[in-house]
Amino acid sequence: MSVIGFDFGYQTCYIAVARQGGIETVANEFSDRCTPAVVSFGERQRSIGGSAKQQIVSNFKNTVSGWKKLIARQFSDPQVQSERSLLPYDIVEQPDGTAGIQVYYLGEQQVFSPHQVTAMMFTKLKQVAEHALKMKIVDVVISVPCYFTDAERRAMLDASMMAGLNVLRLMNDTTATALAYGIYKQDLPGPDDKPRVTVFLDLGHSDLQMSAVAFNKAKLKVLATVADPNLGGRDFDMLLANHFAEEFKARYKVDAKTKPRAFIRLLAECEKLKKLMSANATDIPLNIECFMDDKDVSGKMNRATMEAMADGLFQRAKQCMLKLLQVANIHLDEIYAVEIMGGSSRIPSIKNLVKDVFGKEPSTTLNADEAVARGCALQCAILSPTFRVRDFSIMDAQPYPIVLSWQGAMDEESSSMEVFNVNHQIPFSKMLTFYRKESFTLHASYTDNNIPIPSKTIGTFTVQNVQPQPAGDSSKVKVKVRINIHGIFTVSGASMVEELGEVEEDTMEVENEQKNGAKKEKSEEGKQDEKSENSGETPMETDENEDKKSGAKNSSKEKKEETKDTKKKKKKVKVIDLPIAAQVAEISKVELNKYIEQEGQMIMQDKLEKERADAKNAVEEYVYEMRDKLYSVLELYVTEADRDALSLKLEDTENWLYDEGEDQNKQVYIDRLADLKKYGQPIVDRYREASERPKAFEALGAAIQKVQKVVDLYHAKDEKYNHLDPGDIEKVEKCLKEKIIWFEKNVNASNKQKPYENPAVLVSQIKQETQSLSNTCTPILTKPKPKPKEQPPEKNKEEKNGENNTTDKGEEAKKEEKPDDQNKAEQEANSPEMDLD
Repeated sequence: MSVIGFDFGYQTCYIAVARQGGIETVANEFSDRCTPAVVSFGERQRSIGGSAKQQIVSNFKNTVSGWKKLIARQFSDPQVQSERSLLPYDIVEQPDGTAGIQVYYLGEQQVFSPHQVTAMMFTKLKQVAEHALKMKIVDVVISVPCYFTDAERRAMLDASMMAGLNVLRLMNDTTATALAYGIYKQDLPGPDDKPRVTVFLDLGHSDLQMSAVAFNKAKLKVLATVADPNLGGRDFDMLLANHFAEEFKARYKVDAKTKPRAFIRLLAECEKLKKLMSANATDIPLNIECFMDDKDVSGKMNRATMEAMADGLFQRAKQCMLKLLQVANIHLDEIYAVEIMGGSSRIPSIKNLVKDVFGKEPSTTLNADEAVARGCALQCAILSPTFRVRDFSIMDAQPYPIVLSWQGAMDEESSSMEVFNVNHQIPFSKMLTFYRKESFTLHASYTDNNIPIPSKTIGTFTVQNVQPQPAGDSSKVKVKVRINIHGIFTVSGASMVEELGEVEEDTMEVENEQKNGAKKEKSEEGKQDEKSENSGETPMETDENEDKKSGAKNSSKEKKEETKDTKKKKKKVKVIDLPIAAQVAEISKVELNKYIEQEGQMIMQDKLEKERADAKNAVEEYVYEMRDKLYSVLELYVTEADRDALSLKLEDTENWLYDEGEDQNKQVYIDRLADLKKYGQPIVDRYREASERPKAFEALGAAIQKVQKVVDLYHAKDEKYNHLDPGDIEKVEKCLKEKIIWFEKNVNASNKQKPYENPAVLVSQIKQETQSLSNTCTPILTKPKPKPKEQPPEKNKEEKNGENNTTDKGEEAKKEEKPDDQNKAEQEANSPEMDLD
């Protein structure tokens, strides 16, 4: 299973995958690693990515780009109203008050939410990844701007579910880059083993994001984040476009701002001009042909002029840099490096600002465009159980402070507290304690006035089924609040402690249990304190708890006196989980299922339309290809009459394609192509047969010669083949004779026929005869020679001598073992006869 990271940008998207060989960026169908964040709607289908970008000028009213600023926002939001003046398509108000995108799709006006358009883009990225990796994609990590609020992050998760993706984490852009940087920089921290602080500056097309990150061994901790959501590359483009629009209005009497198509072209040219000025200090020309009213326009600008015009933008960027130093509470000498990324970070003035503020040359260790996607892929690999990665701890930061408020018990005044301050570590949980007799509601909201949305409300969470104790007292309710791995605030759980009564126990046992229990309780409290320090759980008690505390102190002396009694009572409690009803900025399950179904229908419609378009293109391609070849490579393989007839049929089909056949069903094009091939395919077949026939005959002739050579060697009593059976050789000779006759007959027939005549023998038949010859003769002629029988090896003399010596020694040993009388008798019997005088 592959692990994927998506960099979902305002203007472009990148896909990265973690493999065994490392991290790599995936290319799309245009062999481009950058996929434009553009969705175009047409009469029959959607176009997404590169194909949609080609329609920005021709179909600007139905081509959607830059919708990232509209996600999870109300139509009345000032940001939405500002975008309406910049974007060429229509933004309307939906029944629930949110912003919607109105386009003409499938022959009617339709309104899509920014959630849905985001899901369409995710569907495209998913398809690109699956096509490149040849497998299904489910788990993914997606990047988001660090300034995204709770509602915007929930919207991203909803869009991912519409596209059939399981998001393991929504990761801040700068944090993703820091992760890729931390893995790449294996030497962080240095030999002094102190955390190294690195500043990451991301200046993209629509925003400026900055983070101060501390690295310590395999740990990454975000100290602070600062962002300007409306300061990016497009602001520089817009500055240049407005300048040239005024210049053209004065010089050529044309107002580009009144024509969206002309202004879109001007913006595109200004973006190119900006990039050229980043690399050149001389005057750069700008020329647009047929700009408006059939007029050609031209202009020029140099870097110095542009920097003077954009001084206000540079000052805003400088203020963000200074604010980061203040919020992170770091000194310049603590900064190890300043890593810059994002397409607009290449502007020389931005690099000069980095040097002036931080006192360091900007670093470009990573690819400025692909760093975010690579970091997301790394995070996905870390979170995936199927991938082994070096342990790396990641602690992100919450950009805005969060306050929790509630109504006091018994109609008391409402209370509130800040549960998570600015730049608080995430993910993180805290435990809050309340004393209530009935259900109560918690209200979560932001307190920072600099949040990018008008409404500061996060949501309301009602803790249900709270009951008083049997004696009528308030119940102890513990509530767990959390900012999860996506940066989303939740009330993740609630429980109530219910007192069930008292149990009597013997005094002696009670005293022992009190001592053991005291020790155990003390150790548990120590563990709880330790856990609270590590996980951030901080108990909070209301005023009602103070009475219980004082009561507990007053009764401590009484408990000591009761130790002498024969019986002692112990309270028994039960913990009950409580349901929580949340009202947050997310779509309902009913709506989500409806959107998922709608996205599936649009995917199927795109697939059917692609098949229909492919069938039409196949007919058009066949017409052009055959018409050209009939008078070139296929000219010899068709009679003049047949060529004229087919040419006329091709011409009629071409006229039909641009008239009645412009919009037909898939099957109509398939039938039309089959009708053309009925006349054209025999010509193509004759050409192919004539091209492949010589090689096929050559292969058969070579096979015949090879078999004949072996037969001749057999008859010559060659030692290599003298083991073959004569009957098998007769079988080979018979087959060989048949193939020689077939070969000579068909070669002569093929040489006599005209090119435009149907072939006397097909290439497939020639190959079949070659294979038949091989199947019959090869097993016989390659039969291995039998091995001679092996004789048992003779023992050498040494072995024989050794055996004799062994035997003699054995006999001598036996002699030595015999009694002396027996030895003497044998010696006398074996001694020669002697003559006696």
